[in-house]
Amino acid sequence: MRVLVTLLAGVGAAVIGTFAHRMGASMNIPYGLVLAFVIVGLSTWCARSRCGVTGVAFHLIASGATAWMIAAASTGDALAPIGFSGDLPYFSQKAGYLWLLGMIVVQMAFLFMPPSWFVIDTRTSHAAADMPSADDAPAADDVSVSGEPVTDDSATDNLIGDPQQAR
Repeated sequence: MRVLVTLLAGVGAAVIGTFAHRMGASMNIPYGLVLAFVIVGLSTWCARSRCGVTGVAFHLIASGATAWMIAAASTGDALAPIGFSGDLPYFSQKAGYLWLLGMIVVQMAFLFMPPSWFVIDTRTSHAAADMPSADDAPAADDVSVSGEPVTDDSATDNLIGDPQQAR
């Protein structure tokens, strides 16, 4: 099931990234390309934390194949246009190449990161884990007169009066 989720996430990240990567390219401000790389990076991080290095491989295959098929299958009105010449802004000419090759580089970078960066802590928070719960509280009959919990050694120390009388 994890591999299926990883494959679907790779396809989804590639489709969304392919639609987003050209935003701002005509103004030479490639915010869409940055957004697309962030989406692929987050999806790859999840794949690595879910399935390890194998998850990155599955994610790379699924996302790469999807993006390259979209680029190859688009005719005329291309979603990932490549190979421009003429008087166009730099990112309008190169955004397609940067997306198709950059998404591979981004995902490969996740292979060289330490495994400890991909561990998901299952605790809700560290502060909540340190706080005592209702189960940790002493029972009403385990409390001495002074309000402190009764232990085996302190059973007679907290009583009022002579400890010998308590026995």
